[in-house]
Amino acid sequence: MSNANMNFNSQKFNGIPFWVIILVVVGFIFISKTVLVVNAGHRAIVFNAFIGVEKRTLGEGLHFLLPVIQTPTVYSVRTETYTMSGQSGEGQQQQGNAIDCLTSDGQKIGLDMSVIYNLIPEKLWELHRQIGPNYVDKIIRPSVRSIARNTIANYTVTELYSGDRAKLQNEISQKIQTEISKYYINSTETLIRNVIFSEEFSKAIEQKQVAMQDAERMKYVLLKENSEKQRKIIEAEGQAAAISKKGAALKANPLLIRYEYVDKIAPGVKTIITNQSSILNFPGDMLKDEPK
Repeated sequence: MSNANMNFNSQKFNGIPFWVIILVVVGFIFISKTVLVVNAGHRAIVFNAFIGVEKRTLGEGLHFLLPVIQTPTVYSVRTETYTMSGQSGEGQQQQGNAIDCLTSDGQKIGLDMSVIYNLIPEKLWELHRQIGPNYVDKIIRPSVRSIARNTIANYTVTELYSGDRAKLQNEISQKIQTEISKYYINSTETLIRNVIFSEEFSKAIEQKQVAMQDAERMKYVLLKENSEKQRKIIEAEGQAAAISKKGAALKANPLLIRYEYVDKIAPGVKTIITNQSSILNFPGDMLKDEPK
């Protein structure tokens, strides 16, 4: 077999000419660069080699582009959540990503926060032109951290501990929404997941809570003792009033003393010797037997 025949055979793959394979590959590349499929929840921006970023957004579905001239970039316009947290396994970055802040009285605290946002589809080309795909690290993250720190600086550590967290969350959320909307990003909600106080402040709060519990316990003891004191006073006043009334009655009727005495002796006794020189005799009607 001649060298010409060997070269000709080497340009065939299972009977398919080599030039056909090259044509298929080129055609596939051409089609892949020409046809763009935008999936649900996504949008595409087109960079034009002649005019730059085209002022339009490609919606979901099939689109045809000019190879080499038009280059697409696909973005998600779904609702996303970006979390900054000091807890392991939470957030887009590793542990220790909480926002470090200083209160107005110089106390260090940490914030775990989540920002819920979405890109505005109609202005996606503007976002791409001004910021690009790395908008989270360029806009969302620094904006959230800066706003959180500036807001916390207006509060004392005690206000943050005992105050209304919903109020603080709402204040930060409104500021974030205003700030990142400048870059065509819509923030729907900001969540304060946790406020991390320093170890010293936490111990001070714990000691304060123990002291408050002791004070409440002592307050209860004093209240109980005061109630018992009032009860005894009322009881004594009642007894004094009874004695006073009884004394007045005895004074008005001296025979009542003898009656009281007789009422407490054993039945059937007619005479009692009170001392060596006197004998107490009772009238018959006073010691009259009770009817049977």
